[in-house]
Amino acid sequence: MTRIVFFLEERSAKEMLNGLLPRLLPDALSFHCFFFEGKQSLRKQLPIKLRGWRAPDTCFVVLQDQDRGACEEEKNKLAEICREAGRPEVLVRIVCRELESWYLADLNAVGRGLGIRNLARHQEKAVCRNPDGQQSPTAILKRLTRDKYQKVSGSRAIGPHLDLGNTRSASFRNFITGVRRTAGLS
Repeated sequence: MTRIVFFLEERSAKEMLNGLLPRLLPDALSFHCFFFEGKQSLRKQLPIKLRGWRAPDTCFVVLQDQDRGACEEEKNKLAEICREAGRPEVLVRIVCRELESWYLADLNAVGRGLGIRNLARHQEKAVCRNPDGQQSPTAILKRLTRDKYQKVSGSRAIGPHLDLGNTRSASFRNFITGVRRTAGLS
């Protein structure tokens, strides 16, 4: 395998991954991130993209927010789309609630990316100790950063600083583990 292709629900995920993946993947392995305009667009276009991909030595990862859906149901729906498209090996990962859950799990990265001093001191607050369980991580993050966080520009700024070993968010840990396994790194 020489490339991993990521199919993403939204642009902010692409911006975050562009900063995170160069630190996770070896230089010999390229990656491409394609984003869609939400879940419906992702689900509609994903089988077309998977069936049409002809480049050899490619692995695929699909990443979508859970939002208000049930995590297993969301994952199973995407896995079924991949199977029906003839790609049962696609790695499917669900972000528990929203991408911002991953940021709540690593306030040091948020502070560094957004230039906010001492933000990490909030890390031990209940909302940050269990970021995957929060109903509205985006609202919490906006409040903690006093509205300095914006989805796309914030994700671009935070991605390069996320701690690859952070375990506060189970969905982040599962994503990192899955990508490493897909890349043959573990």
